[in-house]
Amino acid sequence: MTSFDAMFYVIGAITLLSAGVMVFSKNIIYNAIGLLFAFFGVAGIYVMLGADFLAATQLLIYVGGILVLLLFGVMLSQRITGLEMRTDTLHMLPAAAVCTGVAAILLWMIWKTPWPKAEIGPPEPTTRNIGTLFMTDYLIPFEIVSVLLLAALVGAAFIGRREAR
Repeated sequence: MTSFDAMFYVIGAITLLSAGVMVFSKNIIYNAIGLLFAFFGVAGIYVMLGADFLAATQLLIYVGGILVLLLFGVMLSQRITGLEMRTDTLHMLPAAAVCTGVAAILLWMIWKTPWPKAEIGPPEPTTRNIGTLFMTDYLIPFEIVSVLLLAALVGAAFIGRREAR
């Protein structure tokens, strides 16, 4: 086992542990912190696999945007309403049965699939190539998606500002 493999397993274990904290904790703040570390772990795995653009996107969008927005929403709504923000895990037995079944099917498929083996060189940075493609060949779809996201942002702000009845 190389140091790369060991680091990959450590980051994978931290990601799984964080995801477990996120799923099984009953305090929503602990859920958010578990989600934060799971996002960081996934970004670390992306970096190790040479997908630097995905890692940067993961950090900017999920950690920097969605998770911070979620934390602010939880903190602000708790102060306004004074509600205790706790979650209860319900239907644990059926969920465990379904998860076990899905995991068994996935493991069976992984075991039965003939995986091709190819020699792969060291990972190379992809951000420059993706950025070039966004600004040349895929400029129109990129701009359309940007306008759609802006419309969604304006809609979310409008819904958020609407007074409760």
